[in-house]
Amino acid sequence: MKKPLTLQVNGQVHELLVEPSETLNSVLRKRLRLSGTKKGCDTGGCGSCTVLLDGKAVYSCMTYALAIDGGKVTTIEGLAKEGVLDPIQQAFVRNGALQCGFCTPGFVMATKALLDAIPEPTEEEVREALVGNLCRCTGYVKIFEAVREAGRELARGRKRNA
Repeated sequence: MKKPLTLQVNGQVHELLVEPSETLNSVLRKRLRLSGTKKGCDTGGCGSCTVLLDGKAVYSCMTYALAIDGGKVTTIEGLAKEGVLDPIQQAFVRNGALQCGFCTPGFVMATKALLDAIPEPTEEEVREALVGNLCRCTGYVKIFEAVREAGRELARGRKRNA
């Protein structure tokens, strides 16, 4: 039996009827047609489905939608503003931190959660924050470089605006 669910996704409120077994990933992809959040392993092992829930990185494939009723979700589609990529997305592009792109949304969202919590993380903090995200195409060096560059850029922006 379907139950009501209210979610704010990328700043827009959605009221839906969902099955108790539906995951956040399914709601995002099938109901809201936000295909940037990927469905990889469906067991919480690859990180390609990572989104932000109330500012924290979560695996959308392992999160029951009804369990987060009233929550605020940010997906990869919610980062760019007025057609301009977020500084994290720009850093990934500049550093060649992507190949096929399947894992990229998850890495970007995990990076967003990290940099919101720790503006200029150490290499160890980056590695720890991204341990749950897997890439099968690239080495991780360029990804780590992109994260550190984005952190430095965001920190400079914060200092200018302070």
